Amino acid sequence: MIAGAAVWKRIWTCSNALRIYEGDMGMDYAVQDAFWFFDRHQTAFPIYEAFVRKLFELYPQTSVRVQKTQITFSNRHVYACISFMRVKKRAEMKGTGFIVTLGLPFPLESDRVAVKTEPYPDRWTTHIWVGSTGDLDDELFDWVRQAYEYALYK
Repeated sequence: MIAGAAVWKRIWTCSNALRIYEGDMGMDYAVQDAFWFFDRHQTAFPIYEAFVRKLFELYPQTSVRVQKTQITFSNRHVYACISFMRVKKRAEMKGTGFIVTLGLPFPLESDRVAVKTEPYPDRWTTHIWVGSTGDLDDELFDWVRQAYEYALYK
């Protein structure tokens, strides 16, 4: 066990079955609040777990804040969010997942982008549908890296 690591055990009802969730991820990222956040979207929680594990491997100093409608990830500023915001028609959203929102200094050109807006000059909010762990690929995490670096220096 890593010294000072957060070790937690939680019993969570998932599809009328008890699932015992144990982990030692070396950080406390508001696990209990994340369980509540995913209460109505329990099948998406394993995708979130995989996303967070990879995110903290790359950026262990990330701060996490779980709110009612989104989970935010920040360094100096917010660089990524997880939400269940509807940005596509349900038929276009394959799998049971969530939206990853990234703050970038440029418009992201990809078929994976559901919606992008420019709320301020040279600040682009980009929403990407993640419907399976297969969507958590190098391309997505390269975009996350760009958002992370942008949030450090903007």
